[in-house]
Amino acid sequence: MNYFQGYMMCFSNNYFCSMMDWFHNFNCSLLLGVLVFVFLIMFFLFFNSFYFKSSKIEYRFSEFMLSVFPTLILFMQMMPSLSMLYYSGIMYLDSSVTVKVIGHQWYWSYNYSDLGIEFDSYMKSIDSLNIGEFRLLEVDNRCVVPCDTNIRFCVTSADVIHSWALPSLCIKLDAMSGILSTVTCNFPLIGVFYGQCSEICGANHSFMPIVLEVTLLENFVDWCYLMVN
Repeated sequence: MNYFQGYMMCFSNNYFCSMMDWFHNFNCSLLLGVLVFVFLIMFFLFFNSFYFKSSKIEYRFSEFMLSVFPTLILFMQMMPSLSMLYYSGIMYLDSSVTVKVIGHQWYWSYNYSDLGIEFDSYMKSIDSLNIGEFRLLEVDNRCVVPCDTNIRFCVTSADVIHSWALPSLCIKLDAMSGILSTVTCNFPLIGVFYGQCSEICGANHSFMPIVLEVTLLENFVDWCYLMVN
């Protein structure tokens, strides 16, 4: 797999993105087979053109198969696509935690409406960084969510257009005033994931990072207890 590292999607801690990655690889393999099949037919016709010109034979079976094969290929692409659409709908209806993300100039606000938790998230200054924290990426209050749980993110803006983007989780939602963009995710692995606003939103656009911490359910419950009290 290392040989194809620059030509494939990067690893993502997201169940649905893993399905999209598999679907992408499946389609590429399918299209590669179609390309090889068409090339072999062209190669065969090129070296047997005299035979096809001289013989007056109707190739009804070949015409029939060349009509059936594209239909089968489209059917093979349709079934995984429909299953992914249904799975995303089930995830949306079965979400356990809802996090509302509000973009401001130039910070983020997080609201756990079901838990009564609300806070703002600002970028840490260089002087306040601890050992191991990343410059221009660390924040004072992280967004914390549990792993192996369907999390619904609702993203909007309080002023100009922002974009809540976490590339390592395959998440990018535009935050626009008056519009609520929604996505449901499930993260199988714990860890800390970094992102930034991906829409130019003013002078300090480069200084409103995003930090999402995925932790165990027990630790998430303890964090909620500390935030509430």
